[in-house]
Amino acid sequence: MSQGTLLYAQSGGVTAVINATASAVISEARSKKIKVLAARNGILGALREELIDTSRESAASIAALAHTPGGAFGSCRYKLKSLDADRAKYERLLEVFKAHDVRWFLYNGGNDSADTALKVSQLATEYGYPLTCVGVPKTIDNDLAVTDTCPGFGSAAKYTAVSVREAALDVAAMAETSTRVFIYEAMGRHAGWLAAAAGLAGENPDDAPQIILLPERAYDEAAFLAKVKQVVAKVGFCVVVASEGIHTADGRFVADAGGAKDSFGHTQLGGVASYLASRVKAELGYKVHWTLPDYLQRSARHIASKTDWEQAQAVGKAAVQFALKGQNSVMPVIVRSSDAPYRWKIEAAPLSKVANHEKKMPVGFIRKDGFGITEKARRYLQPLIRGEAPLPYGRDGLPKYVTLKNVAVAKKLPGWEG
Repeated sequence: MSQGTLLYAQSGGVTAVINATASAVISEARSKKIKVLAARNGILGALREELIDTSRESAASIAALAHTPGGAFGSCRYKLKSLDADRAKYERLLEVFKAHDVRWFLYNGGNDSADTALKVSQLATEYGYPLTCVGVPKTIDNDLAVTDTCPGFGSAAKYTAVSVREAALDVAAMAETSTRVFIYEAMGRHAGWLAAAAGLAGENPDDAPQIILLPERAYDEAAFLAKVKQVVAKVGFCVVVASEGIHTADGRFVADAGGAKDSFGHTQLGGVASYLASRVKAELGYKVHWTLPDYLQRSARHIASKTDWEQAQAVGKAAVQFALKGQNSVMPVIVRSSDAPYRWKIEAAPLSKVANHEKKMPVGFIRKDGFGITEKARRYLQPLIRGEAPLPYGRDGLPKYVTLKNVAVAKKLPGWEG
């Protein structure tokens, strides 16, 4: 086997199964006698030359990663700009790679991460450095192009659907003398996949959630309030699931948390459920409860989808295989071959077709009134939340998760002043 090391890094918001991908990456590389380094806190660790020697971890610990949520090596939101604008940073990455004989770079993240992996590959080619870059898909938003679904989404979708179904039973029990409207806020800036998954909680037309608000449709307050009133009159209560990214017809986010921007240039969102609750109470007079599950949506490993868990490991294993075959600037993507029975496979897609592209909910997945999902959407979504992923529990009644030693390798370069 060729000499060299493989560098793995996690990017952006983590998921309930991103460590399952990490476990598969390390296990597959070990089977090929390839040493794996991990960047501490994502691409920042690579820039700072803060690298972790995964060979110091036992096989049992690496296996336990497969059922541990969070990001075992740390992640970060740190966007590299174009090669021209951030050339010094890209060159620093190559210096670090050369210093540690990194020949394979696996970047586990979303759209922006795919773009970074692509640009690193381009610069390596320009400098004649033998480096194979592979993007590894991860996001709970399910908005990556090309891949049928994205590891991380299925588990977050299952958490959402289960939580909404359980909460709806609570609301139904109390509706006559207490809460009439319950509002659940789901993650999703521009794509409403996670909010749409809540639609799996109900099977019949009057089942909760009776209203789903998606960013693919402009928010119309008058229509929304009229629908809430109609549902309460018919059913006795109303469960609403709203994507954090819903916006008015002029493009303004309904929940703009003070206009702050994150490192990717995205407006910080949050509070749409609270806002909607205040409007329902003020205009309709109903007692309203609302919830903002936030991080719980992406960290709930205890209720992870088996499908999602298996796919997270499959893309990790395939990423190593693609890299060692020299398949540069690609991403292992999930290709669906059948809905019923559900069948899928892994194929390589060019990073250029994934980077900076965004997959939104198809028109055919959204009900004509804009307040729910269609049967076509249900056929797509349902297999993704199917099955339960194994999880060991301790005598204390809590899941047994692993914390790695994360032993750093010695630095070889001057400190980075970026």
